[in-house]
Amino acid sequence: MPYPQNLETAKQVEQIVKENGAIPATIAILDGVPHIGLNHEELKLLASLGKKAQKTARRDIPYVVATRGNGATTVSATMFFASKVGIPVFVTGGIGGVHRHGEKTMDISSDLTELGRTPVAVISAGVKSILDISRTLEYLETQGVTVAAYRTKEFPAFFTRSSGCKAPCQVDTPEECARLIDSSEKLGMGCGILFGVPIPEEHAASGSLIESAIQRALQEARDNGITGSAETPFLLARVSELTGGASLAANIALVKNNARIGARIAVALSNMRKPSKL
Repeated sequence: MPYPQNLETAKQVEQIVKENGAIPATIAILDGVPHIGLNHEELKLLASLGKKAQKTARRDIPYVVATRGNGATTVSATMFFASKVGIPVFVTGGIGGVHRHGEKTMDISSDLTELGRTPVAVISAGVKSILDISRTLEYLETQGVTVAAYRTKEFPAFFTRSSGCKAPCQVDTPEECARLIDSSEKLGMGCGILFGVPIPEEHAASGSLIESAIQRALQEARDNGITGSAETPFLLARVSELTGGASLAANIALVKNNARIGARIAVALSNMRKPSKL
């Protein structure tokens, strides 16, 4: 997302979290120091760095810290830091997954293994539709990750509300989500939970338009040898170009919606854990 649109979106997302009763804590690495919560100047710095900030997954954390670099944390790195300070709920746009043709390339996001070993609940709009959604869900099952769709039986596909893949379970309220998180913790499962929240209907982009753009972007990525951590940013940017910005607008809308739902889940979880008054 280009500057200053990324800054404005980040500020709006934090405001949505506050309006729904929770406390926002944007996570990043700045000058080699992990930050759990950013003030206005720090948020502006991160946004203005854009691609100069290193895309930082779990494996990259020691290097970015050691070299005093700036890191924009992925889902896996953000979960890692959140768990260290006791943050139980994390909101994002979409998670990484098994890339298309991943059975040959073994290109599988570290987000999935992090969900399998870090007890943080992740609220997202599902798996980005540039990925292999069915294989991603299979991999999450292998990792022992509870996957639940919010108010739908079908797992969402980021830009669109449906993926053709049935969700393992369904939850319909923030309170139900909170009970699921609480039960997982009390059972000592030791892993995360993935909640798939469909993009609001009024913002859902045309499935065929997006899919056509994705297929073209995937071919261009292959033709230009773009793989690994560089692939997803390239594909999302190219799909936005090919759809005339429709996918970017949808991306912003779903992040805001996730923030709203995630904040309500966090509040419900906090209320559930308050000691009862006799």
